[in-house]
Amino acid sequence: MNYDECYIAEDVEAVVTSYNQGVMIREAVDSLCGQTMQPARIIIVDDGSTDEESIGILKDIEMDGGISVPVTVLRQSNGGVASARNAGIGQARTPMVLVLDGDDRLNPSYIEQVSMLLRQNASMVAASSWLHTFGVLDVEVRPGGGTIDAFLVRNCCPATHILRRKIWERCGGYDESMRSGFEDWEFFLSMLETVPGAQIGIAEEALIGYRTAPASMNVKSMDKRLELMGYIIEKHKDSYQSHLKEAILGMESIAMERLYGWEGQICHTMDGKEGLSQASGNFMEHPSYGDGGMAAAVRIASFDSGACVPACRRYPEK
Repeated sequence: MNYDECYIAEDVEAVVTSYNQGVMIREAVDSLCGQTMQPARIIIVDDGSTDEESIGILKDIEMDGGISVPVTVLRQSNGGVASARNAGIGQARTPMVLVLDGDDRLNPSYIEQVSMLLRQNASMVAASSWLHTFGVLDVEVRPGGGTIDAFLVRNCCPATHILRRKIWERCGGYDESMRSGFEDWEFFLSMLETVPGAQIGIAEEALIGYRTAPASMNVKSMDKRLELMGYIIEKHKDSYQSHLKEAILGMESIAMERLYGWEGQICHTMDGKEGLSQASGNFMEHPSYGDGGMAAAVRIASFDSGACVPACRRYPEK
């Protein structure tokens, strides 16, 4: 890409969090520099990296005068991704801030398309896009965004997103006690509670390259899903009480969809047919987001390659 032909989004800075991510952090930075609308600045927060390769790459980025976007590197003791995001956003000066994990990357039009959603809709507190996964799983995932009704049921927005900084300030930022996952879901609920009628927008195009691996935080957090959901429900109990019917029916809808999927796969197998049923095939092509679906698809793909033991083999029947 010819960087001279790019525009600068003067109202957007990017925060990239990093912890022992080696060359992946360079890929994330390159994807920001390759935007059709570049951020005004890139703030990298090193959350206490310990491996020499990662430390060296961050120093190289910091000293690289050829990077087309100004870069600031912040260093802190390891406090978790929520702490790192808060530290970076706290240093930002623009009204909108892009949050990007250091092991992911963006398609060139991400900032242009997603920031436009926020500029055109004052009720949006944040916005993002669909994802394309790479690594052990190669699929398109389509979170739907929405209002608080949708987010009480499941997380409907990727961790990579653009937020309004004033809403981050008003809701208190990310909960830094949540170091086992779901901190982004809890944060989105906090933002949506701050402004009546607030919503989170989604560009319906896969503009995020989301790295998948058997040992990723997304997969590991599923082992603590009930515990983490319990914490979220207790912290946001007023919202759950106010939207009790919608929350219960939304969760029941997810359960019914999965039951129908299992029923279809069992009948497919009992009929002597090989491979996946149509419902199972559709799930593996476009896993659901924010309800454990994508983590399950990663485990299935990893099991198929011999890299992971799926949940059904790890937990004995009761």
